[in-house]
Order: sequence, then C-alpha cells, then structure tokens
Amino acid sequence: MAYLRPTEGSGGRRAYKVLAPADGAEIGQYDVANAEDVARAIARAREVQPGWANTPVKQRAKLMRKALKVLVSRREEFVERLTRETGRPELDTLMIEMFAGADCMNYYARRAPKLLAEHRVGMHLLRMKKAKMVYRPLGVVAVISPWNGPFILSANPTVQAVLAGNAVVLKPSEVTPEAGRIVVEIFEAAGFPKDLVQVVLGDGETGAALIEGGVDKVTFTGSVRTGRIIGEICGRNLVPCTLELGGKDPMLVFEDADIDRAAAGAVFGGVMNTGQFCSGIERIYVHESVIDAFTEKVVAKVRQLEAGRDYGPFIFEKQADIVEGQVKQAVEAGATIHVGGERDGTTFPPTVLTGITQSMKLMQEETFGPILPIQPFATEDQAVALANDCEYGLSASVWTRDKARGERVARRLQSGSATINETSMIYGALELPFGGLKASGLGQVNSADGLLNYAQAFPILSDRFGNKDESVWFPYTEDKVDGMRKALKAIWGTPLRWIV
Repeated sequence: MAYLRPTEGSGGRRAYKVLAPADGAEIGQYDVANAEDVARAIARAREVQPGWANTPVKQRAKLMRKALKVLVSRREEFVERLTRETGRPELDTLMIEMFAGADCMNYYARRAPKLLAEHRVGMHLLRMKKAKMVYRPLGVVAVISPWNGPFILSANPTVQAVLAGNAVVLKPSEVTPEAGRIVVEIFEAAGFPKDLVQVVLGDGETGAALIEGGVDKVTFTGSVRTGRIIGEICGRNLVPCTLELGGKDPMLVFEDADIDRAAAGAVFGGVMNTGQFCSGIERIYVHESVIDAFTEKVVAKVRQLEAGRDYGPFIFEKQADIVEGQVKQAVEAGATIHVGGERDGTTFPPTVLTGITQSMKLMQEETFGPILPIQPFATEDQAVALANDCEYGLSASVWTRDKARGERVARRLQSGSATINETSMIYGALELPFGGLKASGLGQVNSADGLLNYAQAFPILSDRFGNKDESVWFPYTEDKVDGMRKALKAIWGTPLRWIV
C-alpha cells in the first residue's frame, strides 16, 4: 500500500512505516501528529493568515504562478515519489496528479483576481442606496484528503483556499503522506509565507483533532462513514464543510450508442487508477439488444491490459479484500466472470461480469476497484430506475447517438453531474462544479462557486445621498401608513411593476 506498519517513533510516540505497494520496500516513517501538534499548527496558521488576507489578490495569484513553475520544473521528481507511494502506472500519476495539479494552479491564478474582486451591485428597488460585494477570507481551512488521488485532492482545495486569502492545514491520508509533503514543498519553494500551508501527518486521531481544533472550514474527501462523522462535528460547531464522498457511478448504454466508443469508455472509466476514484464507472447498464456485442468488445479490450503498464496494486492494502469479497458474493449469487477475477496478492486484475442482479453488493456498495459488472435493461424508464436505485449519487454517464435522449435521460438521473458519451470528465472540467447527491456528499468543489466557497460574501449597503431621515423611520404616522399602501399599489398593482 503505501502500506502502513505501526512502529515506535521519536520519544515513544505512535508512528507508521510506509511501504511501497509495488515491492513492499520501506519508503519512510513518520510520527503521528497528536492534538497538541495540531493545535500548534492551527495557531501558527492563525498568526500568518491576517497578513496574507491583506495581500492583494493579484499578488497571491503571482505567487501561485510561481508554484506552478515549481511543480512543472520538479515534475519528474514528484512523479517518481508519487508513483512509488501509490504503485500506480506512471501515466496515471502524470494525468491524475501532475497535469490536473498544474491546470488547477494556472486556472485559478488567472481567474481569482476577477472572481474575488469587490464590485458594485445594482439595486432594483432601493434606488436611494448603493451596494457593493466584498469577499473576505474565512480564516484557517482544514483540508483532509484521501489516498486515491493524494496529490490533486490535496492541492486543488488548497490552491483555491489560499487564493481566497486563507491559511491551510492539510492532513493527507495516513496511507499517502508523501503527497501532503509535496504540496507544502511547492508552496514553500514558491515563496508563500511560512506556515501559510502546513501538513500534519497522522490517522483518525490527527483528523479528529484538526476538525475539533477551531478551524473555519473543513474540506473532506473520503468515505461516507467518516464524512457523516465530520458533518456531525461541523454541524455542532457551526463550521461550514464540503464533503466529497463515495460514488457508485452508473453507465447507461442505449441500443443506438457507438458500441466501440462506449466499450472503450467503460474500460477506461472503470480501470483507470485501478478503479480507485470516486467518479469511476462502477455499474454498467446496457440495452438488451446490444449487451452481447458490448460485452464482447469490453472483454476484448480488458484482455489487452497489462499489469504494471495499465494498472497496479491497490494503494490501500485492505481494498483488495473489499473487491475480492464483492466479486465472490456476486459469483456465488449467479454472476459469470468473463475475464479476470483472480486476486494476486494486493493486485486484482480488471474483471468483467454478467449475470448481475441489482441486489448484489457490486451494484449497491462502492467497489473502488477495476470491476465492470454489466446488467441488461429493456426500456429507458427501466434504465433510469436501475441507475437511481442506489444510495450514492456522484456522477453518471449516458451513451447514445440521440442527443435529445442523452440530455433527457441525464436530467432524470439522481446524481451530482452527468456526461453524455464521455466518462470521468467532470472533476477535470474546472469551469463546472463537482459534487454529489444522497450519500455522495454535501456541497460542490471547482468552478467559480468552488473558489468563492472559501470566502465570505460580505455585502455593504450604504445611503447614497446623505438624507437626514427615511420615509419609514419613527415615528409611525397615518400619512406613512397611507404612503406605504399607495406605494404597494403603484409599484406592483399597475404596469409600473415591470420596471422593478
């Protein structure tokens, strides 16, 4: 896994050894940050954040462009460190981590000055007033990131939070600590203020201390179980949070779809990063008239994949047990394996199954592995019903040559987003918000709204002409009551209403 082994750290503290997924060699060791360590990190962040908040957004963006240069100039080093920690193919690291990381730094550095600029707001009725909108930083943001995209899911929220004027305390997954270190190294090398971005390494104890430590916002990406706990804590403390949780994304393939493209999309969407990403394809529903042809093409493409080149071992050691258990349960319930299905240590090959029923764990519980279960449907209504029959609702895809049907079906799906004849694209489309419904989370990331979620929208309303009195101020009189009645009728009871 970047597999963990408990050990004793400095001064008898709890610590972990981190082992490489590919060969089990020791990568490094770290002490688990306790509540006192976390409190000190938050205190340091509090000290530096006000000065950063007073830094013009253009200057913040200039430093972010320097961070981009650091990432690009040291990309080979970072790719090697992240690939060793995750065990994934190098192309996955380049695509998921480096390319996406560079894009988010550039995208928000270019747009933050405009999006965060204070601006006047025209008043539709209160014409005697003037208003402006100011965006103020929240303060100290806690970013808790997962192990499946450890760098990008740490860097992306950190970039947005910092550009909005906040300080960040980042806790990466205990399984992938190197990714968190790299984020901090980039910000330090780019010349950001010391302690503006910090990393605390550890497990659940560290995360709990961070969430309860008095931060001003929590951004969490991870499991539904942990997300619910974080949501409860943030609710109790009245702290805003964004929760990007699990997914069980359905793929709907209609009879008129381009079967070659759909099959290729299914394999990529289900196997990229060894299936370890929240918006990967985990359920495939295919019209009964083309299911045999589709399955044949998917199986043929999967047979072309090679371990090491196209997929690797699981990043989290225990994930192999989860995937193996779901496949075994499906087979025992009558499913047929067409290719794959045999676990090799902590590697599970891409596996295609048919004979699937909706009640199987493969169709209800998050798999997070390179498993492609295929189930038939007869009608559009049935396809939509099957897709929506799940507690998750992160993303979905519809495959059809009929553009009208593609949009019609997409709008009926209970998901946070949908693609048509595309797979796994929404998170990388930074112009679009990304988030889920139901058990898949709370709030959205990315887009202009994602950046503004790290700021307080602070409206300021003021008198325009310096009048000494207002028509509705005390004392109340019959003339004022009569004037209000006349105003109601004049504005909304006559054609004049169209101008307000």
